[in-house]
Amino acid sequence: MDSLSQIVLGAAVCGIVSRQPLRRSLIYGAALGTLPDLDVFVLGHLDPVEQFVRHRSFSHSLFVLSAIALPLAWLLRRWDASLRNMTARRWSLAVWLTLVTHPLLDACTVYGTQIWWPLMPPPTAWSNVFIIDPLYTLPLLAACVIAWRSQRRAMPALAVGLVTAHAYLLFGLIAKQHVERQVISTLQARAASYDVVLATPAPFTTLLWRVLVRTPDGHSEVWYSLLRGTSQPFELVPIGRDTALRASLPALPALATLQWFSRGYLKAEVVNNRLRVADLRMGAEPDYFFAFEIAEHDGSGWHSMTPQRVEMQRPRLARLKQIVERL
Repeated sequence: MDSLSQIVLGAAVCGIVSRQPLRRSLIYGAALGTLPDLDVFVLGHLDPVEQFVRHRSFSHSLFVLSAIALPLAWLLRRWDASLRNMTARRWSLAVWLTLVTHPLLDACTVYGTQIWWPLMPPPTAWSNVFIIDPLYTLPLLAACVIAWRSQRRAMPALAVGLVTAHAYLLFGLIAKQHVERQVISTLQARAASYDVVLATPAPFTTLLWRVLVRTPDGHSEVWYSLLRGTSQPFELVPIGRDTALRASLPALPALATLQWFSRGYLKAEVVNNRLRVADLRMGAEPDYFFAFEIAEHDGSGWHSMTPQRVEMQRPRLARLKQIVERL
């Protein structure tokens, strides 16, 4: 999720667990809530593909964060005497929960979070909320503001904020499963061939979903609005017919890495004799947030190259208009 969401989540969790000293707990929670994302400062030497897949890896591991929670809590308590007003056990619990809720929230997006690192299953991506969603963030932000201003109202406000925000995440998970079932039902009714279906929320809402459908010859997408239900037209739009191209490629390390990270939701195409691969889960045709050139053709065959990030076009007002129309 975005940094503000992680800050207010960390502050709310740390504040409601540690209770006293309240304002210091909110500050420490906000800082600890952003700590895992500092991995971006140690990945700069890697190529763009490695940066892409290693973000949210070791720094978002439940194992790593659990291992550092106790010594970090001890150091903070030793450094700040005001934290000794609570038991060491309570403060350690507050630090641990603040740290581990960060990757769990990130796992709710479609990007992919390696919560089990150094084990290497495909990254966890429940995709039940967009990376920025005010309906998740605002209840926590309001709760933290109330807690900062009023000690008497702090605990009820934090409790209500946490329950409200995470009820919204639960709604997103239920909505995602509903949308996927509806799309699968329609595909089966049409006797359409498909392998897997993945629903991802549209920007800033869980009422509109973009659904990726993997077919024998590539991928297609369809949009589904909860407000319109089954009354909306079902238009399955091809976005990648690359099976033949990918079958002709040699073993490319960067392609294998991206295949693992994205669970196969990739589109490959040739642009100016270079192989361009885009992660279909983030963005929409033809603009994707993460696209890379990873190989080039010299006339005799494909050869790996140092991956280069392909910058997508900046978000356009037309995109927002499309979202409103589809909703």
